[in-house]
Amino acid sequence: MTELTGLIPAVLTPMDADGAIALDVVGAYTDRLIAAGAGGILVCGTTGEFPSLTIPERQAVAAAFVEATAGRVPVAVHVGANDLPGAQALTAHAAEIGADCIAAAPPCFLQPSGVDGVIDWCERVTAPAPELPFYYYHIPSMSGVELDMLAFLRAAQPRLGSLAGIKFTHEALDEYAMCIDEFAGRLDILFGRDELLLPGLVVGATGAIGSGYNFAMPLYRALWTAFEAGDLAAARTCQCVGIELIGTLARYGYFAGSKHCMKLLGLDLGQPRAPL
Repeated sequence: MTELTGLIPAVLTPMDADGAIALDVVGAYTDRLIAAGAGGILVCGTTGEFPSLTIPERQAVAAAFVEATAGRVPVAVHVGANDLPGAQALTAHAAEIGADCIAAAPPCFLQPSGVDGVIDWCERVTAPAPELPFYYYHIPSMSGVELDMLAFLRAAQPRLGSLAGIKFTHEALDEYAMCIDEFAGRLDILFGRDELLLPGLVVGATGAIGSGYNFAMPLYRALWTAFEAGDLAAARTCQCVGIELIGTLARYGYFAGSKHCMKLLGLDLGQPRAPL
């Protein structure tokens, strides 16, 4: 079973000036992330603008990152989609290209109902590749699907044989802590809010997926190192810098700001696709 630990960038999808995907920079992009200390990468997640990409585009992006990574770190491919056939096609493709695991956020328009409805949807999404480790992507602020993740994990583990964990992108740290308390050692309970990485570590996170780890990895690694050393003052300072950074980027449009940060670092990933 794939284990995701450390800081895992949710990669941006490179695009050219016309908004087409631009895969020629994926090799340099991947090398940069691994050199910076990435524990893995997540492809075509929220940061990767997956709702704005076609299924064939998502498959092309996933294949490019898997090839560029060449087994150096695990690659998780996000396969969630509003249409079930599209999600299933992405799952099958992820297995074909050798992705290490898949993740899926639930449909965000016509939504599954309750824990049982979400698990049923997950069963259908994972069916084309039942051997591929699966992470449920909990991001209610974007998906609109509000679930108690502890209740979900208790009900899902017996039904989803490929369940490897969750990506918890939510502010409910009490709920997150209880998931770790009950399932640590059996499942990866990954944290997904850069602004709350330090509190996430305090309650037991061992892995975190986020957009800021693309362009501010040294900051977040310093935060994690300070936390492990018991230097909470230094860790708080790093966390507050991260919060200020995110707030600054948000004023310019967070996706555009993130891509501009990468350009400042010498890697042109273009602009976000419309409507962003």
